[in-house]
Amino acid sequence: MERAMEQLNRLTRSLRRARTVELPEDNETAVYTLMPMVMADQHRSVLELLSNSKFDVNYAFGRVKRSLLHIAANCGSVECLVLLLKRGANPNYQDISGCTPLHLAARNGKKKCMSRLLEYNADVNICNNEGLTAIHWLAVNGRTELLHDLVQHVSNVDVEDAMGQTALHVACQNGHKTTVLCLLDSGADINRPNVSGATPLYFACSHGQRDTAQILLLRGAKYLPDRNGVTPLDLCVQGGYGETCDILIQHHPRLFQTLIQMTQNEDLRENMLRQVLEHLSQLNESQYLKILTSLAEVATTNGHKLLSISSSYEAQMKSLLRIVRIFCHVYRLGPSSPSNGNDMGYNGNKTPRNQVFKPLELLWHSLDEWLVLIATELMKSKRDSTNIACILLKQKPLDQQDISLDHQSSLGENGSTKHLSVTPSAADFENCENAGTQEAVADGQDVISMTANRLSAVIQAFYMCCSCQMPQGMTSPRFIEFVCKHDEVLKCFVTRNPKIIFDHFHFLLECPELMSRFMHIIKAQPFKERCEWFYEHLHSGQPDSEMVHRPVSENDILLIHRDSIFRSSCEVVFKSNSEKLKQGIAVRFHGEEGMGQGVVREWFDILSSEIINPDYALFTQSADGTTFQPNSNSSVNPDHLNYFRFAGEILGLALYHRQLVNIYFTRSFYKHILGIPVNYQDVASIDPEYAKNLQWILDNDISDLGLELTFSVETDVFGAMEEVPLKPGGASIVVTQENKAEYVQLVTELRMTRAIQPQINGFLQGFHMFIPPSLIQLFDEFELELLLSGMPEIDVNDWMKNTEYTSGYDKGDLVIKWFWEVVQELTQEERVLLLQFVTGSINMLKLPEYPSKEILKDRLLVALHCGSYGYTMA
Repeated sequence: MERAMEQLNRLTRSLRRARTVELPEDNETAVYTLMPMVMADQHRSVLELLSNSKFDVNYAFGRVKRSLLHIAANCGSVECLVLLLKRGANPNYQDISGCTPLHLAARNGKKKCMSRLLEYNADVNICNNEGLTAIHWLAVNGRTELLHDLVQHVSNVDVEDAMGQTALHVACQNGHKTTVLCLLDSGADINRPNVSGATPLYFACSHGQRDTAQILLLRGAKYLPDRNGVTPLDLCVQGGYGETCDILIQHHPRLFQTLIQMTQNEDLRENMLRQVLEHLSQLNESQYLKILTSLAEVATTNGHKLLSISSSYEAQMKSLLRIVRIFCHVYRLGPSSPSNGNDMGYNGNKTPRNQVFKPLELLWHSLDEWLVLIATELMKSKRDSTNIACILLKQKPLDQQDISLDHQSSLGENGSTKHLSVTPSAADFENCENAGTQEAVADGQDVISMTANRLSAVIQAFYMCCSCQMPQGMTSPRFIEFVCKHDEVLKCFVTRNPKIIFDHFHFLLECPELMSRFMHIIKAQPFKERCEWFYEHLHSGQPDSEMVHRPVSENDILLIHRDSIFRSSCEVVFKSNSEKLKQGIAVRFHGEEGMGQGVVREWFDILSSEIINPDYALFTQSADGTTFQPNSNSSVNPDHLNYFRFAGEILGLALYHRQLVNIYFTRSFYKHILGIPVNYQDVASIDPEYAKNLQWILDNDISDLGLELTFSVETDVFGAMEEVPLKPGGASIVVTQENKAEYVQLVTELRMTRAIQPQINGFLQGFHMFIPPSLIQLFDEFELELLLSGMPEIDVNDWMKNTEYTSGYDKGDLVIKWFWEVVQELTQEERVLLLQFVTGSINMLKLPEYPSKEILKDRLLVALHCGSYGYTMA
């Protein structure tokens, strides 16, 4: 009866309390009954269950083998923690990772639990499996308020973890200032190295912790490298931590020059160096000028080393250009350049900011002397021999005679500095009587071959320095004068080694005044190399390739409606930021989930067809039925000019991202994009018969034919015939044998340009948002078609079958056989260029009767690879 009553009482208590009132007998089951109560700090319930149980309070359970005391300490359940301690729980029991309850309380900042554990003799010096003590956890999380209490019980505040790191190391790394001060006040070793030799200062600098670095330095921390020689300054520069660098330099001024010298280290990321110097230069004007002057001096030294043939070209070239880029970046952080276009620092302007360029004048002077001497030797060569290869530089041992050191007075405030000065002289050159012989070449090397790359790299540095002093978009008058002065030598350089253009003559892309001087050489270079140069500079303004790409946000996605793809695309592209579109395109069709490159490719394909859709009246089909030309009557669509701008943006965007479009334009429209004047042959694309008439006028004497032509034409303007003058007063100017060429050109411009000028302007406005005019001019109209629409497959057999022969030629003639054999031997790219050339010349190729297949092939290749400059040579 008593037993029944006892069971009834247990049932009643259980139902009232909504829990069990007795623990199971086995510890494994019991512990999972107690655990949620401990986590919720339900100490009365826990006490009741433990009172009538034989449960082992030190029982370890779970994957990490923790006790209930660990759970209480981890959750801050102080009442349950005290209860467990009173019932004999071991405060120093370690779980599978070696952590005691004190570790967990310290990690989570449970102050009351820590105090109670210490009262019950918890050992603060126990390390977990990683060597971490409780004070390590407090230091990691910056729990200074707890650390004050704990350090009183610590026997060794410099206890190390498995990596030899003390609490001070981790507190410095995480930037916990008050924790660092507490540890230092408690006797922590300020210079204690870990296993790799890294001190607390090293740790502070590794994460750019300016304030903790400042505390350490004020307390006398030593500036020490780790065992691999990596210094705290190295770490600051690697992370771009300008503020921390400033602190180091304040306490150790000698580190300033160390920092400047680090600009030569190609292992350091340039953008991080810029970031550090940018911060330092903005502290005050004196620091700004000191940085610039020091960089100029280092650049000058490197430049003179580069001009010495005994140095490594590749290493010195990279070093010089890197330093100059950094120099120019820092210089631009100062006050804005004046808008008058003068070269500051080179026109007598003596302001302190412009005096920083003065050390570089030594380098520019050496550059000028080298070019003048080479020009002199070239003139001698032309006078003495027709072979430029006679200019030889003696092969001398690399000894002290190769270079000379000159002491120059420093332009800064730090006394004097050494500059390496390499001054050329006539003694370096030798005119060889047997210039063309192999023996002469074996005895020496061509001086141009040996110096061209070096001098060109210095020229590039000179241009960068000139440009950074000019307002945006303006070319330095001094640099233009320099190029004009040395025009012959520079052309000799690029003629002998065209790669110099792509490596060092980047200024041509930014200086239309200078590009024209070298355009014939540039266009003679392989199409592939020009493409690489084009994209290299096209994408040069984008973020560092080392940086993580900007993630696509929902706002950056182009949401397109399929049922109105042209208009919806036009709307969203106009609203989008062009700079963001350059960084990447993300397209999604309304109501569809798909995204990615496949969707982008589909979008461009559909838009290619929509742009030439007759419903929009933007483009008309040419006479050949496959190419398109702007519609002179596109104004029937009220928004036609906005649509032309949109079409330009789409093609520019496609070219920018290397996306091919399935659309082909007339040769004349490609010329309009490139800024190349049209000629009468381009008329054939819209009116072949009229083009033949213009050709006839040019080929024949019209003096006595009585054509009665004037410099005006009749044209249909919306159904009404109007007489349009080709030039002012043209209706009264008669076309004669003497002025017929002008007439043909003007009537060509009327048909091919003036009639569609607004449409062309609208298209180019959009196109140039993504493709600068200076870059696209690297190509001719045939190559532009390849860039935009790709390289089609050429069926040579089909081409042969559809070729007609005139002027007495027959397919059996030897020169014709040679021609087709040469075509078979051409690369796919060369065949496309040849076909473009033929179809661009009224579908005709005038082929002279060459004496051999070799000569035929040579002349044909010259015509193809010299762009429009060589077309008359075929």
